[in-house]
Amino acid sequence: MNPVLQIFWQNLRLQLKQSSDLVAPIAFFGIATMLAPLGIGPEPNLLSRLAPGMIWIAALLSTQLALDRLFQRDYEDGSLDLLALAPVPLELAMLAKTAAHWVATGVPVLIAAPLLGLMLGLDGGSYGALELSLLLGTPILSLIGAFGAAVTLGARRGGALLAVLVLPLYVPVLIFATSAVGAAGEGLSPWPHLLLLGSMLAAVVALAPFAAAAALRNALE
Repeated sequence: MNPVLQIFWQNLRLQLKQSSDLVAPIAFFGIATMLAPLGIGPEPNLLSRLAPGMIWIAALLSTQLALDRLFQRDYEDGSLDLLALAPVPLELAMLAKTAAHWVATGVPVLIAAPLLGLMLGLDGGSYGALELSLLLGTPILSLIGAFGAAVTLGARRGGALLAVLVLPLYVPVLIFATSAVGAAGEGLSPWPHLLLLGSMLAAVVALAPFAAAAALRNALE
């Protein structure tokens, strides 16, 4: 098997075996979205207008829950040192680990989002844009989060530091994703916003693995 795919499958199996890492993000995503109507009221038109933002904020925060442990276990048991010495480039290994994180946390969000949108009264024409925005946007969150996890690896209170580091970087994703869903709900084309998200994804895929690998090498020195 290709070594990169082997790293991906191994990390995905570990993610799936850790029930807390798998259940906590999707549980947080659902609970945070369902609590919103209790705070702002049950008025259907208001909920429909706010639904894209509420769903995306909950998705953004849910990806944070398992990020601080993305490299921590490997760092503590010495696996990260072996990975750095392996013939596979560390950049590709980081990309494989991040892909496994996205499958374990982002794909459940993609599945649950339409159900939560239905509960919030999301406009019927917005579901396609919502799913496409999540499909393009959640990998960006995972890649940026992987960079943040690498930078804060070994730091005291790394989880809090990680949130402070990456949440500002998530803002453009949140803006373009919610704008795409909102435009679709108003009968406008969501594609300008989705294309910007796609461009961001391409840039982050090209840059984040190198930045994360450099941060990990620095942490291992």
